[in-house]
Amino acid sequence: MFGITDLGLFIVSGLALNMLPGPDSLFIIRHSAAQGFRAGSVACFGVGAGICFHVIAAAFGLSAILATSAAAFTAVKIVGCVYLLYLGAMLLISRESGAPERPLTTPAVPLLTIFYQGFLTNILNPKVALFFLAFVPQFIAADAPNKPFVFLLLGLIFNINGMLWCHFLAWSSSSVGGQLKQNKKLVNYLSKATGGLFLYFGVRLALSRQV
Repeated sequence: MFGITDLGLFIVSGLALNMLPGPDSLFIIRHSAAQGFRAGSVACFGVGAGICFHVIAAAFGLSAILATSAAAFTAVKIVGCVYLLYLGAMLLISRESGAPERPLTTPAVPLLTIFYQGFLTNILNPKVALFFLAFVPQFIAADAPNKPFVFLLLGLIFNINGMLWCHFLAWSSSSVGGQLKQNKKLVNYLSKATGGLFLYFGVRLALSRQV
């Protein structure tokens, strides 16, 4: 149908892959727990916009540059690594303020800022671009008359799957986060742990190799 092979397998595989933990999931969980479901939803759409960018780039051959050019891959990897390390460092060095007896209140991050941070977190990971180049073509029929269109269609399906899972993460994290906000020390520890994970993902990206 539409030049797609094994659509059911693609949907199941895509959902399973979306459920794997990574910097995007961590970003959504952090903002959902800190500012509620609305902020988490905006983070989801920021990440989704990044995925759309990668899908379009891959469909029209732009991502092939990352697969064939070591310089381009390294440049994007360095920028993405620095960005993740920056996010992690900001969380690690942040300090809580206010009297101990007051409930925890942290400055709210503007929704637009959350959106473009989610977008950057996704597009600055060259592994995402290479993933789409490697994964999606397996489900495009060899005799498909318009392969870029089929690629875009599969990318849209993958992104819809991802949005469903990401919004579940946002909802569950915001529900738990609302209860945790009253425990200042615990939230502070979780913030530091999240910062450490961002540093880990940044280092892992720095050590990744072009495939």
